Amino acid sequence: MAGVPSPCALGLDLGSSGLRLAACNASGDLLVEQAAAYPAAFSDPTSWREGLVDLCARLSPELRASVGAIAIDGTSGTLLLCHRDGSLLEGALGQALSYATACPEQVRRARQLSEGDDRADASSDGAAASPAASASGSLARALRLLEAAPAPGAELLLRHQADWLMGWLLADWRWGEATNNLRLGWDPLHWRWQGTIAFQPWSPALPRICASGSVLGRLAAATAHSLGLSASCQVVAGSTDANAAVLAAAPGPGDGVAVLGTTLVLKQFCSQPLQGPGLSCHRVAGRWLVGGASNSGAGVLGQFFSPAQLAELSRQIDPSRPTGLELRPLPGRGERFPVDDPDLEPILGPRPVSDVHFLQALLEGLAAIEQAGWQRLSSLGAPPIQRVISLGGGARNPQWRRLRQQRLGVPVLNRPGLSAALGMARLAASTLKPTPELR
Repeated sequence: MAGVPSPCALGLDLGSSGLRLAACNASGDLLVEQAAAYPAAFSDPTSWREGLVDLCARLSPELRASVGAIAIDGTSGTLLLCHRDGSLLEGALGQALSYATACPEQVRRARQLSEGDDRADASSDGAAASPAASASGSLARALRLLEAAPAPGAELLLRHQADWLMGWLLADWRWGEATNNLRLGWDPLHWRWQGTIAFQPWSPALPRICASGSVLGRLAAATAHSLGLSASCQVVAGSTDANAAVLAAAPGPGDGVAVLGTTLVLKQFCSQPLQGPGLSCHRVAGRWLVGGASNSGAGVLGQFFSPAQLAELSRQIDPSRPTGLELRPLPGRGERFPVDDPDLEPILGPRPVSDVHFLQALLEGLAAIEQAGWQRLSSLGAPPIQRVISLGGGARNPQWRRLRQQRLGVPVLNRPGLSAALGMARLAASTLKPTPELR
């Protein structure tokens, strides 16, 4: 296998708009990377599996034969119900609820469960202390799914996007990776389910939690055959898509990481865990990684402009001349972070006559949301950011970078070539040689 290092590792990113697969050597150096759209709807779990099969088929036989480990990340909060053998339920019940789906009718019950208060008259007013107590959390989505289930929850499984596909790799759907299950009510500080979640009649549907970076076993024989990989390939517990991007960026002290994809995700390492509605707090590479994800992001821009228009109009923006407009560029009703409000409405007007000014106003609105996000983290105890490393497709836009830098008052570096898939490949590669355990 001349020219292909052995062993190497694969990382798969299940993003909100498509899949990306990266391969790296045991030292973490990128070998190849490729992307594709989901072959079916994002909510269809079979499209995640078929997308991985298609991407692996594009790799050379020599590289596939040398793969010694694989890890997967997924969109945090995308949740489905399945049978205990991983098979999907019939019809609409076999579809996943996406990370952006809010379930306000379940928020009262979600708060009761996550806070350990099962009283029927428990108040739903006030700020929720846990991401699982939010209308936009996975626990609320789980309750909606369970209400619609044709069988008792104890006979089914609740699995997040990356965990369900990881189960297919192993032909074993017991596992759930810790960071993917934060919004379902997993407490990473005490390593247990919050409140009374573990004592519900449907609690057997919950996954057995493992730490990010754990080696769970080898590929199932049928899966290895489908992917064209060696049956000796290790399956490594991954993380969320945003955490994977942070691992690819390798931020230093004082750095914040902004992932400018379909949604806007902010992350930074912190010396202590932080909690609050809409916040994520994960244990990654031995450190606390805190942050949040807004429903806003580059996906809003695509509602108004094509990629070619975005590129051309952006070149005409003069960041030194603000529009004076104060837009709130949400894709629809509801927000997760920096405020957790399922009823928050977008503000997309008045629209200027000039498309250039309208695009600039949208980008200014995105920069304002980002600024509020960093301020929210700082107010809760995170260290003030001294620099921002930008990842994702939006990091290719230099005008957006200048607008953000002006608003944030700190250097903003664009690193669009660092993908979440590479972060997962590097995590998988870390199991190919002695390294400290990731948890």
